[in-house]
Amino acid sequence: MEDEQGSGAMERGRILVIDDEENMRHMLAVLLEKEGYQVETAANGAAGLELAQANSYDIILCDLKMPVMDGMAFLQKFQETQLESTVIVMSAYGTLDTAIEAMKSGAYDYVSKPFKPDEILLALKKAEERERLRKENRLLQQSMRQRYSFAQMIGRSSAMQDIFSTIEKVAEYKTTVLITGESGTGKELIARAIHCNSSRADKPLVTVNCAAIPETLLESELFGHKKGAFTDAIRDKTGFFQEAHGGSIFLDEIGELPRQLQVKLLRVLQEEEIKRLGDTQSIKIDIRVMAATTKDLAREVEAGGFRDDLYYRINVLHIALPPLRQRFEDIPLLIRHFIDKTGKRLGLEIDGLSPAAGRVLQLYSWPGNVRELENVIERAIVMTNGRTIELEDLPPYLQQAQTSEILAGDDNLSIKKASRRLERSLISRALEKTGGNRTQAAKILEISHPALLYKMKAFGLAGPSKD
Repeated sequence: MEDEQGSGAMERGRILVIDDEENMRHMLAVLLEKEGYQVETAANGAAGLELAQANSYDIILCDLKMPVMDGMAFLQKFQETQLESTVIVMSAYGTLDTAIEAMKSGAYDYVSKPFKPDEILLALKKAEERERLRKENRLLQQSMRQRYSFAQMIGRSSAMQDIFSTIEKVAEYKTTVLITGESGTGKELIARAIHCNSSRADKPLVTVNCAAIPETLLESELFGHKKGAFTDAIRDKTGFFQEAHGGSIFLDEIGELPRQLQVKLLRVLQEEEIKRLGDTQSIKIDIRVMAATTKDLAREVEAGGFRDDLYYRINVLHIALPPLRQRFEDIPLLIRHFIDKTGKRLGLEIDGLSPAAGRVLQLYSWPGNVRELENVIERAIVMTNGRTIELEDLPPYLQQAQTSEILAGDDNLSIKKASRRLERSLISRALEKTGGNRTQAAKILEISHPALLYKMKAFGLAGPSKD
């Protein structure tokens, strides 16, 4: 119902025509009013700018060559107003360079004079469709933020929804948490979410990467030291655990902790007190401990690399983050989130992805997980020449990912046969990614369910349905 109302409003939208030729203003007004638009006119850019600031227009048709204020000057001033009208420029003196310059200055489209009525109407329809998509996008983003985001994490997959629910349940308790998952899955975000949703949120959250601190300094960094405890100890030092008093500490890459420090950490967890290097007195601490690792600590225990008593002490509550390849339904949400986040930071407005770029990102296995996806989106935003991320804006390894294994070592140069092999590979990947769910596979392939069934049969991919 809302879409129908929005569409109707756009069909009878308000248009401002800015042109110094009276005949052109009259002709466009008659044409557009006949189509159901409400039309107002201005004879130059200055007059048009006043009207645009005083009224709300869906679309502005603006000539480039005018007295008082020409079209390029109007565009520059209009951008400063931050109004949301879509601007289409017109000119009888246009070149490709002129069109590109106008687009860079904020115009959505460019129409060369003289034009046929159908040309201007087509340009308006394209602008209306763009505005409709932008409105739908804003509504979708708002819905996403409300339904699928939690403490800067994005996910509508059942796995992520379960994790969000777990965080809400355990955040208030002092229980030790072990967060596991591949590199780039967002383990630190989980720790921050737990801390920020607890009563300790106004106290420190101290993050320590156990793999990034030299082993010789790690004990001093964690627990602190007294002046004179060793050669370079020229003053007392407060350790990370003491800094986190009243709040939380996040021990990232705890699997890299040396065994001699594992003993001391176990004592801290059991006694809730620390002893600085060179000190004879213990210091009581009140902290919530969270740890993370990419390692399989159970195997490390079996191999003798990690103490079993410490493992059981930190593994009171285990949160396992799934890799991105196992939560493919979250990829479109993450892409939109990173486009908005990065675009805002870089001052660039990006509408979205082309279908080809979207398919590649959806079907890629993402060994670097969410961090890799964020980096790819940032690179694509920097590389794109327009408002849409195209396939050629993606890193070369992604552009080649879907075709390299199909074409490698193949001496048959038939495009038709290569296309069939590529299509079969994409369908196989989609089915594998969805666990054989044909409905979901059809969605990420952007084809209809009947078309998928037909192609599966043609390629010999038919199997038991898991829809």
